[in-house]
Amino acid sequence: MLARTMDWPHLGAKPMFCPRQYHWHSVFDDHEYVTKYALIGSGGQHGRRIDASDGVNEFGLAVQKLTFTNGSQLVTEPTAGRIHLAPFELSFYLLTNFKSVQDIIDHLHEIELMADKHSLMKYGHSELHFAACDPTGRIVVIEPVTHPIEVIDNPLGVLTNSNHFERQINKLEKYVDFTSAFRNGTVPLNTPRVTTGNVSGKAIPPGSYSPGSRFIRAAYLKERIDLPENEIEAFDNCWHLLDSVNVPKSSAHQPTYSVYRAAVCCESRNYYYQSYHAKSVLKIQLTDELIRRTKPIFYEVRDEVNFECAKQNG
Repeated sequence: MLARTMDWPHLGAKPMFCPRQYHWHSVFDDHEYVTKYALIGSGGQHGRRIDASDGVNEFGLAVQKLTFTNGSQLVTEPTAGRIHLAPFELSFYLLTNFKSVQDIIDHLHEIELMADKHSLMKYGHSELHFAACDPTGRIVVIEPVTHPIEVIDNPLGVLTNSNHFERQINKLEKYVDFTSAFRNGTVPLNTPRVTTGNVSGKAIPPGSYSPGSRFIRAAYLKERIDLPENEIEAFDNCWHLLDSVNVPKSSAHQPTYSVYRAAVCCESRNYYYQSYHAKSVLKIQLTDELIRRTKPIFYEVRDEVNFECAKQNG
């Protein structure tokens, strides 16, 4: 399962379905693309394109896009023969064109994430990086810090907004003890823990909501939580881990908060979504029947507190 919080000033991405053969246009050069694969996730319709913050496609490939503070190195001058996208379009493109993490890696050199110097719509210096995983259990970080775009294997399975991923891993050693396989880069797929569990003499994780502190807390608790035996337990683990990094709304101190959180299961293609005020979780499955649909679907979300009344026995 791949889970995340979305931190933004307001709720702008809601559950949606995109079918195969959906025609859309890039805001960079108005080039038309046609989706190969269907997906469910969070996003919305923006002009002649769909924006996807995260989701899972029909092959169980899951992708997230995340803010990337002071990290992106975008391409200014387009190279002939490449695919030219605005940075925020990459997550949708990956989900609708590739079957697996390896499929992404094999074709990522064909894609350039463009600065807006020559774009038809100005979008500033859009700084994003991405996480991707698939049913094999392989999870990677996709960072536009080089040309072609860099891919980093991430068996720890945790990512935040900060740049310099290796630096974050090095800082984490103050709090956990990594296994030799992790240090050597030989962790087998689907290894649930990459630390020894020994925290004797280690520091206590910080409590702030900075990206670095949230990264440490999520990784520390993920390595210590009971291992799940099925999807329901895995979802439950995800939600409890996200509790430790979910940012409460605090308008007087910061403009952003965790407007929603989501998780996907690569095997079942289930998508779980909960907005900030809602206390129940929406679950949508990308079934074979849904995949055969030919038009996008945008699901309504009630972002408000609702209560279930207790029933008296007897």
